[in-house]
Parts: sequence; C-alpha cells; structure tokens
Amino acid sequence: MAPRKRPETQKTCEVVLRPRSKRSRSPQELEPEAKKLSGKGSGSSRRHDSDGLWEGLASQQVPPPCSSIVKAIDQYKLGRATWPSLQQGLQQSFSNSLASYRIFQKAAPFDRRATSLAWHPTHPSTLAVGSKGGDILLWNFGIKDTPTFIKGIGAGGSITGMKFNPLNTDQFFTSSMEGMTRLQDFKGNVLRVFTTSDNCNVWFCSLDVSAKSRMVVTGDNVGNVVLLNMDGKELWNLRMHKKKVTHVALNPCCDWLLATASVDQTVKLWDLRQVRGKASFLSSLPHRHPVNAASFSPDGARLLTTDQKNEIRVYSASQWECPLGLIPHPHRHFQHLTPIKAAWHPRYNLIVVGRYPDPNFKSCNPYELRTIDVFDGSSGKMMCQLYDPESSGIISVRPGPSNNGRKQGFSLPVDHQSVLTCPPLPPLIPSPLMMALLSLQLNEFNPMGDTLASAMGYHILIWSREEAGTQK
Repeated sequence: MAPRKRPETQKTCEVVLRPRSKRSRSPQELEPEAKKLSGKGSGSSRRHDSDGLWEGLASQQVPPPCSSIVKAIDQYKLGRATWPSLQQGLQQSFSNSLASYRIFQKAAPFDRRATSLAWHPTHPSTLAVGSKGGDILLWNFGIKDTPTFIKGIGAGGSITGMKFNPLNTDQFFTSSMEGMTRLQDFKGNVLRVFTTSDNCNVWFCSLDVSAKSRMVVTGDNVGNVVLLNMDGKELWNLRMHKKKVTHVALNPCCDWLLATASVDQTVKLWDLRQVRGKASFLSSLPHRHPVNAASFSPDGARLLTTDQKNEIRVYSASQWECPLGLIPHPHRHFQHLTPIKAAWHPRYNLIVVGRYPDPNFKSCNPYELRTIDVFDGSSGKMMCQLYDPESSGIISVRPGPSNNGRKQGFSLPVDHQSVLTCPPLPPLIPSPLMMALLSLQLNEFNPMGDTLASAMGYHILIWSREEAGTQK
C-alpha cells in the first residue's frame, strides 16, 4: 500500500516545570487531620490487600538485604552473599528512594484523554503519548524545546497501541480505532500500512514489535491476531479469541512466544512457529473477569496480567497454568476510562499500577486516594504509593511566584497508609466520569528505571526523585 502523507501540526503545548517545593507537609503533619476523619468511616488498611495470597511463594525465603548497598556489593564480591541477596538489596534501596519521588513536570496537550504511552528506548527523557482523538505527542522533557505534535483525525482516531521502531527510533508503530496498524515518523508521514480494515466496526486494539525476529503482531476488536514481518508481508491472520484482543506481547527473550489477552476472560500463550489455528495455543489462562493486559517481565520468565475488576496476577514460566500469586487491587473498568494496566519495572522485580478506588472492594477506605501503587513482584507486598495532592483538579499553568510555596506531591511508605486514606472531605461530590478521569490509568518507568510517566485523563505527569527533578 502506498505511503500517505499525514498532516503535521505544531501545537503550543503547556508544559509545566514544577519547582521544588520549599515545604511539603509530611505524613506526621497530616496525622492529626487523619485521626479526626478516621472516626467518620472504617475500613481495613490497604497494606493487607495481598496478605496470604502468595501461598506458592510462602516457603521461599529471600535472605534479608544488607543495610548498605556498598556493603552488599562487597559481601557479594567476597563470596559471602548470594546474587539473589544482592538483587534484593538493590531493589530495597530503590524502593526506599520512591519516598522522594515528586511530580516535577506535567503537560496537557490533548483535547481528549491519553490512551497510550511509550518511552523512547535510548533517550531516557523522551516519550511518546497518543490520545483518543488520534493526536500524538513526542516530548523530551529534558529540554525546553516545544514538543512535536501530530494532529489526529479526532473522533474515531483513538491510538490504542504505540511502539518505537527498534530498528529506527525516529519512527514508531501505532494501532488505532481508525482501523489501521502503521509505521510513521514524527514529521507526520505514514511510511507503511501493515493492516487496514474497510469495515468501520473493526479496529485494532494492540500491537507489539520484535527487533530480533523483525515481526509485528496486532490484535483487533473481534478476536483476530495478525502476524507480519517488518516488510509488511502478512504471515497469518487467525481468530484466536472469541472477543476483543486487548493486549498482545512478545517475550523479550524468546521472541517466538506470544501472549494475548482478551475480554473473553482468557490469556493465551502461543508458539509462533507452530500456530495452526485457534486451538494450537500452548496454554490458556482463565480469569474471573475480562483482561486488560498481559506483559512479560524484562527477563521473560514471568507474566503479569491485569483484569478489568480487582485482580493482578503473576505467572511463572516454570508453570504457566498456575499463577504464583494474586494481588487484590481496585482498578475496575469504566467506559470513559483508559484501561488500567499494571507494568513491570525495567530493572527490578516491581509492579506499578494505578488505583481506581471501588466502594465494593473489601478493603476500601472512605475517601480513598487515587494513588500509583508499587508492589514487590515476588511477595505481592505493597512497597510504596505515589500521590499528587493536586491531581484531583490538575490545570496546567506556567510556573510563577504563586507556585513556589505549593506542595507538589509526595509518596507514601506503607507505614503511613492510615494517614493517607483519610484526606479532607471534598466540597462537592464529583460525577463518576470525573472520578474515572482523575485516576492514574497509564504508569510506566523509562528504560533506566529512574523516571515514571503517568497519564491521567488529559494530563501527562512526570515523576522523579526530588533532587533529580530540580536538576532537569
């Protein structure tokens, strides 16, 4: 199919540099206020959400990490500490550093909510974000230049998946409700169309790319999965699920292993070398609810799934059929909400996911906050929660003297959750749509693992350590 020229539009994007707050209220300062409100409602602490649910790992004892990273490395070099112990020490150190994470930049470039997010594979301060209207933003928040903005078609153009081209990072792949999976550049040019639908009732919901095998895989809303090479040649097009394919993922180490997730309440694993039809899957992993995502860990040994209700699962390559553990977590699906998907940290065995409080969730507290939750991927334990006190009504403004003394956000160790679950009562009760849009739906760390990007409704938030943020 001949390439098409896409319209290129430069839009002035309101990007906010968040100055370091001179004074942020600590959890201790919030404690009297929390105690006052705690009498108005009851609920069990979220730190117990995953207690007792990792029975498969109960017998596995991880050596306690050293208090000093330098000491841990020294002990490892001397042969007095194991590699798992060193890894655990490094992970614990990073988990502790999350307490200093703040929002230091944010942007609101779209007139519709953000629907997809992808970090540049080699530039740790550059990411691409797609919107429900088909707009695409390339933002290097490390420089003051105006971000690149590609205007979409508007209604019906939602970007459902986005990946940088691993062979040429000036290009990127997208799947969309426009009925196409294509390769394009940031000048607005469509370089190649891989799949297209002539039926307005069929569109593409997800995609993934393998640099090693030079394959592109995409799934649509009626259950079909299409495999192509990077030259655009279709290798097969099969109906692998009964309903919409919400996510496709190629294993980063075994590029022949494909995971597909669907609203038919299953996740399936496939050997691309032996696919013959819908019954040729290696494993089928049933879930209680429709599934938003299934993603492999960076080492390819584990699989993380997120349903549309209140469950996150971790599977292991040693036994795909039986999950290692289940993490109860509220992230229910809502029609006008970008599906919440848990993601792996690129360097540590940590899981990051946005929280959408559900009053029917067994451990829901009154006035529960919409936090970003970080879990240990081995134990299922909550390690930290990130929260922006201004996220309940974010308006992008340029920094000025009036912003200097404002609290810009804080993260919450699990020990202080009783303080966080009881914020002041809002003056008005927002609508369900507003409540959904104020949840942090997409959360992903950059390849270096030191910066977190979040999408919340129309807004893009960049989290980093407070000291690092002031230097950028």
